[in-house]
Amino acid sequence: MQGNEAKTYLTVYHREGCHLCDEMTALLAEFQDELDFGFVLVDIDADAALKARFNADVPVVALGERILFRHFLNEAILRQALQHG
Repeated sequence: MQGNEAKTYLTVYHREGCHLCDEMTALLAEFQDELDFGFVLVDIDADAALKARFNADVPVVALGERILFRHFLNEAILRQALQHG
């Protein structure tokens, strides 16, 4: 029996050249080891539907279909969303 649980992955909707997006990914990286999660970057400019949905809101961090926060990292929401059990 293996004790490894599937790692949780967040989605970070971003765009190139966005300083808030760069700050968000840097902050998320600081929490990765402690909270045991990964994240996937999705460039909204590569998808017209995502660009229409998130154009003025990037960065947007989501867990599955649930948007956790926009523009700035919210540590309390991040911790709550990643709690296991």
